[in-house]
Amino acid sequence: MFKLPYADSYTITEQSSGQPEELHDLRLLDGKSGFVVAPFRITDSEPLLLLHPDRILTLPLRHEDSMAGRTARPAGELAEERRLYAADFATCHAKLTDGSFAKVVLARRAAELMAREVAAEQLFLRACRLYPRMFVSLVNTERSGTWLTATPETLLEGSGGSWRTVALAGTMRLEGAALGFDDPPSPGGCADGGIAWSAKNTEEQRIVADYIEATLKPFAAEVERSRARTVRAANIVHLRTDFTFTLRRPNGLGRLLHALHPTPAVCGLPKAATMEFITACEHSPRGYYSGFIGPLAPNADTHLYVSLRCMRISGRQCLLYAGGGLLADSTEEQEWAETEAKMETMRLVLGNGGQPEAEKL
Repeated sequence: MFKLPYADSYTITEQSSGQPEELHDLRLLDGKSGFVVAPFRITDSEPLLLLHPDRILTLPLRHEDSMAGRTARPAGELAEERRLYAADFATCHAKLTDGSFAKVVLARRAAELMAREVAAEQLFLRACRLYPRMFVSLVNTERSGTWLTATPETLLEGSGGSWRTVALAGTMRLEGAALGFDDPPSPGGCADGGIAWSAKNTEEQRIVADYIEATLKPFAAEVERSRARTVRAANIVHLRTDFTFTLRRPNGLGRLLHALHPTPAVCGLPKAATMEFITACEHSPRGYYSGFIGPLAPNADTHLYVSLRCMRISGRQCLLYAGGGLLADSTEEQEWAETEAKMETMRLVLGNGGQPEAEKL
C-alpha cells in the first residue's frame, strides 16, 4: 500500500501468487518493472525484492484514526540504547576527526510495545492522514517482514526521459511559532519561515547535493540544480536541493540506482568505505531501513523514495529506526536528540505524544 505526497488516494499493489523476485545487484533492475523494496545493503538474507503485482487498486483516503495507544519502552532498555549509541558515535567520530571520512551517517533503532495490537493497514491510514506531504507505504513480504514508512526523501521519480531527484540533509526540530511553517506543494522555492541554519547543517547539505550532481552527470543531460530551501517533514525541517534532468537511457535505471544508492544522506563519504564501516560499526542492523521503496516503471511513472521515518511491525512490537549525519564538529548529545526527533514521526502514528494535529496541505 502506498500514498504519494499530497495525494487524496492510496494504491494497493498485491502479488497473490509466488514470491517476489529476488535480485542481488541493483543493476539487474535495468529494464524491469514492479514494486521495489530495497535494503540499505543487499545481502543473502536481505535481498532486493521486486514484486510483480497481479492486483492494483486505487482507493480514496478515509479519515480513520485508529491508534495503538501509548507504547511502552522499559527504562533499562532505553539506558542500554543510549549506551550503545554513545559507543557507536565515538567510533564514528574518531574516523571523522582523523580525516578518514568526510561524513558518516549513524543509525539506531528503538523497540516499543503497542498497548494493543492494531492492524498495520490502520496504522498506514493514520500515517496518511498525519503526513500528507510524505510518501507513505506499508509493505509485507515473507522475506522482509512488515514495514511502515512515511518518508520525505525522493530517490528517483519520473518517466521516459524526464526525471528528478533531491538532496535532503540538515535537520532541525520545529519549535514554537515555527510549527506554523508550511512549504507549498509546488516544486519551486519557498520561504524559510525565519529558520536559521547552522554551519554544520549547511555543510552536510552541500556534501549530499554535490555528490548527487556528480553522480548524475554520466547518466543524464541538462541537469538543473535548484538552490537549497527549507522544507517541513512532520515535526522537523530539512534543507532540500532539487535536481531535474533528462535521462539518456530510461531502460538503464538499475545502473543509475546502483550509482546513487546509498547517497551520503544515509551513508557517508567516501561511499564504499563508509558503507563497509557502518555495517561493521552499528549495533543495530538496518535491514530495509535507509534502503528505498516504490513503483518502478521505466516507460511509465516511477516513484522511488528513500526508506526513512520507518518501523518494522511484528504483532504488538515495533522497531523504530532513525539516523543522522555526523561531521567532525558533531556532538553526541545533539545527534541523539536528532534521532529522537525523527522517531517521533512513527511514535505519533502509534499514539504517543497525545493527539497531534495533522500537517496542513
